[in-house]
Amino acid sequence: MIDTTRREMPKPATEEIPEHLRALAEEQERWEQTAVSKALARHPERRARFMTTSSETVERLYTPLDVPDLDYGRDLGFPGQYPYTRGVHPTMYRGKLWTMRMFAGFGSAEETNRRFHYLLAHGQTGLSVAFDLPTLYGYDTDHPMSEGEFGKCGVAISSLQDMETLLQGLPLDKVTTSMTINGPAAIVWAMYIAAAEKAGYPRERLGGTLQNDILKEYIAQKEYIFPPGPSMRLVTDTIEFGSQAMPLWNTISISGYHIREAGATAAQELAFTLADGFAYVDAALERGLDVDSFAPRLSFFFNAHNDLLEEVAKYRAARRIWARQMKEKYGAKDPRSLLLRFHTQTAGCSLTAQQPENNIVRTTIQALAAVLGGTNSLHTNSMDEALALPSEQAVRIALRTQQIIAEESGVANTADPLGGSYFVEALTNRIEVQAYEYFRRIDELGGVIPAIERNFFQRELSNSSYLYEQEINDRERIIVGVNEYTGGNEEMNIPILEMDPQGEDRQVEQLRQLRATRDQTAWAEALRKVRRTADDGANLMPALIDAVLADATLGEITDVLREAFGTYEETPVI
Repeated sequence: MIDTTRREMPKPATEEIPEHLRALAEEQERWEQTAVSKALARHPERRARFMTTSSETVERLYTPLDVPDLDYGRDLGFPGQYPYTRGVHPTMYRGKLWTMRMFAGFGSAEETNRRFHYLLAHGQTGLSVAFDLPTLYGYDTDHPMSEGEFGKCGVAISSLQDMETLLQGLPLDKVTTSMTINGPAAIVWAMYIAAAEKAGYPRERLGGTLQNDILKEYIAQKEYIFPPGPSMRLVTDTIEFGSQAMPLWNTISISGYHIREAGATAAQELAFTLADGFAYVDAALERGLDVDSFAPRLSFFFNAHNDLLEEVAKYRAARRIWARQMKEKYGAKDPRSLLLRFHTQTAGCSLTAQQPENNIVRTTIQALAAVLGGTNSLHTNSMDEALALPSEQAVRIALRTQQIIAEESGVANTADPLGGSYFVEALTNRIEVQAYEYFRRIDELGGVIPAIERNFFQRELSNSSYLYEQEINDRERIIVGVNEYTGGNEEMNIPILEMDPQGEDRQVEQLRQLRATRDQTAWAEALRKVRRTADDGANLMPALIDAVLADATLGEITDVLREAFGTYEETPVI
């Protein structure tokens, strides 16, 4: 259950004004009746209502009246100190820039490995792996369900051999690796661990992040395999294994990104993501783990949308809520358990196929919001991603966008540069209030999994995405190049990435040879061990590592778990 108690938030503007602000309120009223009235008579405002990307009303002016109860020590504090509203590190980017982690993956492991080396050579500081759809669903490349999907949205990984090829020549002791995979995350992580150790990198020295956030799959992305109960067991197995054997690895990246891409508002993204995070904490505690043994290695993954100031406020509210809940509800003693560390990716859903060069500008604004909001890691989308996977030129521009923000904009020179802005602080408070209201509603439904089973999250996202689309259709919301400024839409000369057309055939042949030459006895025993472990409730990670070392494929291991756990089918929201 989520703790729905919260501190008293600033009073709404309609309530009694504190005495020390009454003079300001009177002065503001005179300003509105004189200066504003005259200005409106000359130039009426451009629209009747101004709003954020989340359709929240934005007032003409923000003053101390909008944050009347703001207490610096309680609500903001200093960077690197509780409640971490202003950042998790005292010097923020003055000491170390955020990790520039460009999401990459397409076609075969060989092609993606070449892209990784290219990105590292151009200044990227962390690896991030995208997997293709069959891999995300636990199918091998030669499975009938994989036909036509090889390498389309990421790299195809079917075996330990593929993972070794993917990581060939990469300095795994010097860069961290993020892997965006959920349903079969434990199996793919086992492959990564085994491949790294075979290359000479011991598991305790490996750093990186496994997305592994199955709850958001049921809520938004829909790439689940097993029912919620067994899926949560797998996630808890990885948290337990990581806390004991891999101290540098973030075993879960609790993800709001896909929730936002599915149509969530900023407040919904924040609330649903943190609710999932608290559910994982509860599951680990039920396993018998001490909160401080695993909480320091939990991480988060947020979206950066177009509304720069709303996004900044979202990140600041997220840090504050997480710190307070971990301290006041869960009793965490290690300061690291209170830190909400997060990766950000710019909003893929904001990119347009029309005038794709405009996406460079959108991505720059979004990346700037992430940096101003204190992100720890950042991926910038490429201008051509509304059309295809990014070309080398497009991904280089996206990486250079981060580097220009870091080196030329000046925003990395001070911690939380927008802190103290009346508008930003008011937005931060408002998003926090909205998040706690969602926590209350989720709690009334019995928690995250009952809320999923009752389609609560799905319905909320459907309503928000419908409203957003209607605002575009009604021209209340302008999207440049889509419903306004459309001149030039017929001109499009963007080079599109082309994958090796023989890559799929090679991978299918490699799988055939692997199955023909592996030790059949060791392979069969390894899969039997996976099934026994699934049935007896012990931690599955050691058995999964043994299975991939015995050359069991992703699909074969997933099939064993399908037999043990069953599969899940959602009741659609109508």
